[in-house]
Amino acid sequence: MDEKHTDHSFDIQFEGPGWESDKIGYRIYLDWRNAIDIFGKKTDQPVLHNVGLDGFDSYHEMQDWGCDILKVGSALGIGTLAFWDGEKAVRVEKTDGIFCSVENGKKTSKVIVNYSGWEIKNKKTDVSTILEIGAGSYLTRYSIELSEGLPNLATGIIKLPETETVVLKDIKPGWSCLVTFGKQSLQEDMLGMCVFFKTNEMIQQTDDKYNHVIVLKPNKNKLTYYFGAAWQQDASGVKTMDDFKALLKTQAKFLK
Repeated sequence: MDEKHTDHSFDIQFEGPGWESDKIGYRIYLDWRNAIDIFGKKTDQPVLHNVGLDGFDSYHEMQDWGCDILKVGSALGIGTLAFWDGEKAVRVEKTDGIFCSVENGKKTSKVIVNYSGWEIKNKKTDVSTILEIGAGSYLTRYSIELSEGLPNLATGIIKLPETETVVLKDIKPGWSCLVTFGKQSLQEDMLGMCVFFKTNEMIQQTDDKYNHVIVLKPNKNKLTYYFGAAWQQDASGVKTMDDFKALLKTQAKFLK
């Protein structure tokens, strides 16, 4: 890999690792952004092993299988790990190094990303993370462990126009959910996005310039939350916020 690798380089397949279920796919930019993006799928078959091999950036155009459906830019995208500095969500941007591995099984897809020396508020901590999705699920489970304590961790969803936003309290006992829905896909059709979090771990719900943000309190330097999306052209066929809410109630079975 080119030592000068940065965003939009040509030598990493879709700029980082991806994971998918039969319902949806995701990727994390494995560079200074460390933000999470969405691949909408029109098939229940595995596709990510071939995505990006037929011409760099081709996945931004509609393919038989689907395409990239979210523009992340400077935002959190969906479910990206961050720190709330009192004014904005700061992604895992300054690190000493990143190690990543991928594990694929018959019923689960898993990406392990370990960050050494994440610098935040003049302090460094190592961060061990696991992103995991199972068959039948639109949701990714995001497990995080810090080597040194931080007063908070944050996550959220990109702010986009023509979007309805709501927080569903106790959608499942002990769990709440930040939800956005509207014409927010790159195909200019309906897309719902969500973050499930433990209700008793929320410090605050807030916004910054780019994001709807949930600020959370780690428990013994550990935190787990879930994020997910459903697209009008995928198997969910969601067309309204009510459609998406109904889907989330069924997807809550994957929370543990």
